[in-house]
Amino acid sequence: MSVVTSDQPLSGFRIGVTAARRAEEQVALLERRGAEVLHAPALSVDPNRIDEVALLDATKDVLSRPVDIFVATTGIGLKSWFSAAERWGMLEELTGHLGRAEILARGPKSVGALRRFGLRELWAPESEEFEDVLGHLRGRDLQGLRIVVQEHGQSLSMAAHALRRLGAEVTTVAVYRVEGAADPEPLFGLIEEIAARRVHAVTFTAAPAVAAVMQAAASTGHRDEVVTAFQADVVASCVGPVTAAAFEMWGVPSIYPERSRLAAMVKQLEVELPSRAAGTSLEVAGHTLLLHGDDVLLDGVEVKLSPAPYAVLQALLVNPGTVVSRHDLLGALPSGTAGSEHAVEMAVARLRAALGTRCIQTVVKRGYRLAVTP
Repeated sequence: MSVVTSDQPLSGFRIGVTAARRAEEQVALLERRGAEVLHAPALSVDPNRIDEVALLDATKDVLSRPVDIFVATTGIGLKSWFSAAERWGMLEELTGHLGRAEILARGPKSVGALRRFGLRELWAPESEEFEDVLGHLRGRDLQGLRIVVQEHGQSLSMAAHALRRLGAEVTTVAVYRVEGAADPEPLFGLIEEIAARRVHAVTFTAAPAVAAVMQAAASTGHRDEVVTAFQADVVASCVGPVTAAAFEMWGVPSIYPERSRLAAMVKQLEVELPSRAAGTSLEVAGHTLLLHGDDVLLDGVEVKLSPAPYAVLQALLVNPGTVVSRHDLLGALPSGTAGSEHAVEMAVARLRAALGTRCIQTVVKRGYRLAVTP
């Protein structure tokens, strides 16, 4: 993909936009800076739809029998559920019923919502990942226990099925559903452009949009190609860390601005895309490290890296010289890599073997960083 330089910082760049809400504003911001925009909404304009009749039925089901374990996954979901219960005159009964259970929370927002309604969690993972909540439950004897799971906008039926296989009785409560775009054709078109690497970046303003894109990619048989494209040539640009976290399970590096704002995301792309087109050159431990597309050169000599060490290098290059935790590096590894810190250590060891041991510094109890020369 060739890039034409001009006074407009994004001239010559093709950028996919997956937003439905405020999409016109985002497209205008990008086009004013010279970008060619491919708009392909991943979600509906009003994605978080609450079916009050279904929610009331689910609430009555929850109240019908004692609950042993309650899993809270999102703050907005809990607030919406408890607010609905308050309208129905059932709030006190519901919170009292759930309060007698062991409560697990996915992250700080769900913790905050619980405490706002007088409930307290007994455990929450440091990672804020639902997968770690499942791991916590899988390590226990669940035979005969009733577990209630508040869903987070997308169906957790597969997770519920996995817990049922361990002997638990699982009830899922769908407070709201994230609706996909009414017309999926533009998204399918964008998937093909990403897979063929005919776009330079794709923007995401909501975590469910990441899941929707990956589901669309899988349904068209392009998921592996899309993941590979994001890992190499196509920038996954997110509005903030919550959206960026949705890419971790795919081993896709993403960028997001310090302030979770639309204008800040566009501003970051103004800097990121031209710099990537020109190649990234850094002085690292007395050597010149140059990245241009997929090519890595050390003092002018091409270095061949396998996918795992290349993914680690890309993660370290997001903010050169900044410490990246083992957990974050694990999230950056390609899908299919063994999910343990040992996999990170092996990838770092291979990267050091390729670039030199002094290029990657270990920061005790924190992680790794590039030894960037000031």
